[in-house]
Amino acid sequence: MTVQEQIKDIKTQFRLAMNGVVSQSMREKGLDYKLNFGVELPRLKEIASHYEKNHELAQALWKENIRESKILAGMLQPIDSFFPEIADIWVEDMQYPEIAEITCMTLFQYLPYAPAKVFEWIADEREFFQTCGFLLAARLLAKGLVLNERAEAEFLDQAQATVLSEAFQPRKAAVLALKKYGMQNKENAKKVNRLIMELKRSEREDMALVYDEIRFDIEYLL
Repeated sequence: MTVQEQIKDIKTQFRLAMNGVVSQSMREKGLDYKLNFGVELPRLKEIASHYEKNHELAQALWKENIRESKILAGMLQPIDSFFPEIADIWVEDMQYPEIAEITCMTLFQYLPYAPAKVFEWIADEREFFQTCGFLLAARLLAKGLVLNERAEAEFLDQAQATVLSEAFQPRKAAVLALKKYGMQNKENAKKVNRLIMELKRSEREDMALVYDEIRFDIEYLL
């Protein structure tokens, strides 16, 4: 079967699995994809399981302006042919947080150069680069990534700056990454606690909510 035949077959499965209620709910929440079948993630994983990982197929799926195609692209992309510059192209093309979250889960966290991309992306001023950087950091930290002193200082500085910013999605991702870092051990929890104490002392009311959210997850280590 050619790539185009596979894509046609995949789209047929999207239509068969279409969930109009979910699709409508997403539109109401602002997820206004050009085409959205509302297929839920477990079903998409099942569809992906019927295909071999294939670079050409994954790249073609990513170029489709369809929610489910982009999700499946991350599931079907082989690691060895997904070069750093392609990762940047994908992030630059992202428009919705859902795609960032799922792609970090299904693809980005397994890339051999993932730790380097974390620091490259969290230092980028573009919203989805920062969002993916912190989402990826959260996944790697949860898997046990250990930061050296220099990397730790950079991560905490960037996370603090992002939490203080007005960009909602990067802020949300940075809070998650701080939680995962703090949950690694007692020493990290203390460092994160000191950082969020500074945030709490700011004049912004929303920082108290950030403090409470992070503190709730790390308090058992303090």
